[in-house]
Amino acid sequence: MSERNETLRLACIDSDAPPLFLLDDPVHGRRGYEPAVGELLAAELGRTLEWVYLPWNDMIPAVRRGDADGVLCGQGIIPSRLEQADFTRPYAVFHESVLVRRGDPISSPEDLRGRRVAAISGSTNMALLKTFEGAVPVEFGDSDDVFGDMLAALRSGEVDGVVDDDVVFVPLGRHPDFELAFTVRTGNRWGIAVSKSRPETLASLDRALGAVIGDGRLAAVWAEWLPDLEYPFAAGGVI
Repeated sequence: MSERNETLRLACIDSDAPPLFLLDDPVHGRRGYEPAVGELLAAELGRTLEWVYLPWNDMIPAVRRGDADGVLCGQGIIPSRLEQADFTRPYAVFHESVLVRRGDPISSPEDLRGRRVAAISGSTNMALLKTFEGAVPVEFGDSDDVFGDMLAALRSGEVDGVVDDDVVFVPLGRHPDFELAFTVRTGNRWGIAVSKSRPETLASLDRALGAVIGDGRLAAVWAEWLPDLEYPFAAGGVI
């Protein structure tokens, strides 16, 4: 059976992390860079888009159960995830940064020695954090708003830093409570996770992603939502 005109169900979290995504709005729907990517892919495939809202740690399991067709939500293509799911080519490439409380004199990994630092469990951010010698990793993930939880922990002093991809910290550049300590140019590739038992779904999403990269539609969405970050793709591939 052809998938055309069927619903494309993509798993994500329903939290506020602009410019990647904003909370689902009853009038405007889900907006941000990743929602815009999802809309491009659905249009290319001729399918209706539906977002499946789940806690962070349940997104890939949901795809493996068949509750969604794919995960389009901050999934770095890393070995631990490749053991659980297959991935499309990347739709984004980001670096990783450390956010601290404003005025805290942290400017390098060495300054985090003995400090409690938050990152999402099982993420590329946590993998990077574990390379910071002497830092104390604090895992987050069992929440519908894991990013908000980490910021709240940083604001309260429960942790002294948060490691995440540079894109999510863009709106916080002038925040009165936080400041960017430093960035590590890790070049993390983000893709759409698909069940290993559904190679046809992987192939169709990958072809659609290749099409919107190749004809410039993805570049236009990037320019709209991520104008302060360097666009990482040439026609058909990563620069």
